[in-house]
Amino acid sequence: MKDTFPQRVVDIEHHLRRISATVRRKGRMLLEQYSITPPQFDALVILDRDGVLTIGDLSNRLFLAYSTTTDLVDRLERACFVVRERDVQDRRVVRVRLLDKGRDLIEKVLDARRAYLAGVLSSVSPEEQDVILRILELLNEKMD
Repeated sequence: MKDTFPQRVVDIEHHLRRISATVRRKGRMLLEQYSITPPQFDALVILDRDGVLTIGDLSNRLFLAYSTTTDLVDRLERACFVVRERDVQDRRVVRVRLLDKGRDLIEKVLDARRAYLAGVLSSVSPEEQDVILRILELLNEKMD
């Protein structure tokens, strides 16, 4: 199967996979410092991006079972990162809202990731950093 793609494509995919694995590994290490799991952090980011959601909507966005998402929200609520709110129109509907403490955690984690990346890029010239940025933007655009 490898022969069906140009070597350049194989090499690009390989490097993207390695970068992704490194970022994921480093991200998990950072999250451990804040006693939060990757799925919990993903839930916070989704709530920050998409606003107040039902547990069903959140579980769909996380690609997790409803029961798993319920447990995840329980832990986030105990940590005061989110709060459950009953819908005023239909009391059966429960929505999850991100609290300021959750937003603060997102910023701390993202700042730590950015600091790590800044350290990695410190030996790369500003011109090369601009090239990397342009290439990543182009790749992102083409993938959309």
